[in-house]
Amino acid sequence: MPSLFDKLWDRHVIATTPGGAAIIAIDRIFLHERTGAAALASLAAAGRNVADPARAFAAMDHIVDTLPGRGDATTMPGGTAFITETRAACAAAGITLFDIGHPDQGIVHVVSPELGLVLPGLTLVAPDSHTCTQGAVGALAWGIGSTEAEHALATGTLRLNRPRTMRVVFDGVLAPGVTPKDMALALIAAHGAAGGQGHAIEFAGSAVTALAMEGRMTLCNMATEFAAFSGFIAPDAVTFEWIKGRRYAPQGALWDAALADWQDLASDADAVFDREIRIDAASIAPMISWGTSPAQSVAIIGGVPAFAGSGSRAAHDKALAYMGLAEGQSLAGLAIDAAFIGSCTNSRLSDLERAAAVIAGRRVAPGVRAIVVPGSSAVKRAAEAQGLDRLFTDAGFEWRESGCSMCFFAGGESFGAGQRVISSTNRNFESRQGPGTRTHIASPETVAASAIAGRICAA
Repeated sequence: MPSLFDKLWDRHVIATTPGGAAIIAIDRIFLHERTGAAALASLAAAGRNVADPARAFAAMDHIVDTLPGRGDATTMPGGTAFITETRAACAAAGITLFDIGHPDQGIVHVVSPELGLVLPGLTLVAPDSHTCTQGAVGALAWGIGSTEAEHALATGTLRLNRPRTMRVVFDGVLAPGVTPKDMALALIAAHGAAGGQGHAIEFAGSAVTALAMEGRMTLCNMATEFAAFSGFIAPDAVTFEWIKGRRYAPQGALWDAALADWQDLASDADAVFDREIRIDAASIAPMISWGTSPAQSVAIIGGVPAFAGSGSRAAHDKALAYMGLAEGQSLAGLAIDAAFIGSCTNSRLSDLERAAAVIAGRRVAPGVRAIVVPGSSAVKRAAEAQGLDRLFTDAGFEWRESGCSMCFFAGGESFGAGQRVISSTNRNFESRQGPGTRTHIASPETVAASAIAGRICAA
């Protein structure tokens, strides 16, 4: 009666410590320039080598500029040093780096799946909390710190206490216009930002298996906003077809062997979970955040809720004050200053295709700054081959190079203080997109429709 998590865990346990923690084998390690150089420099200073450079990769994504014609210079003070030091450290360690200008450069959690670096049944870690995105292929992927990255690089292992298990089941059929982003926000709004704390979460149910792979990645991406250790989905025919032929995926006879092995990567019918949540997918509407946590989200057609006893009254009132809102106020029709489509949550080709369909033949409202940042250079090329870049620029959007961009503020480019931004990103914390910026998170379709209207609205 093992669950998918049990199978993934048991495949990778090397030993158990006297204290009960497990030593887990790590199959892939992915670094980025904001933390990668620190881990590699510390490793080198200790006189240690990367145990298996072929299993380690790095990308320039977090603090690189996304403006056309970019180079090593960034708008982040001191940011160039992160780039140049990561480049040198990766070269010294023999790690594959998807550098600025490299055809495979992009956001870690977009690049890794599209290249087939993450595969069903693997463990993958990266010093970024949204590493759980990659669990969508049936892998166990989670975020770590720089010190843990150093240990994983040196030993190919990490020590972990076994998390509890949870299954989140979305039964039924999504209504037209409802997206995986809406599924995630509905879950977090109903059960709180700490609802998944300490759990490895399997997403399941008919509404999940009906999702295409990129939608599954969006859902798993938001598991960290639910405070989960990781999120993942059992691989199936959709997964296998999506992975087949990707550069780092097994080929020929190795593919056949891998595919046979992957068939067991599912929870048994009688699997036991520490907790289970069931959600009627048909009840979910297009969602948007109103406050400063993804848990503070409601249906777009609804208003700002009154305090209902979840969390603290002080935090509720603080969020209202920061966002410049009042209880009962309608969110639909609220004027915006900017719109952002990007991030490891919603910057894949299908995200851009759906957003482009909303804005085709229309114009961004006067006074609204609208930006699109593809999740990878490959996504950018594919979008341009379809003419999506022209649809966006003709509508008044800025079309950028790939990277994390204004998903978060690290001292570089940002939106203005007090500006109201609708964003396809994953976090709406205070000053997340710039000092004093007010962020509402939603699906790419909602962001695109709101940019055209100049006000919050569903597509």
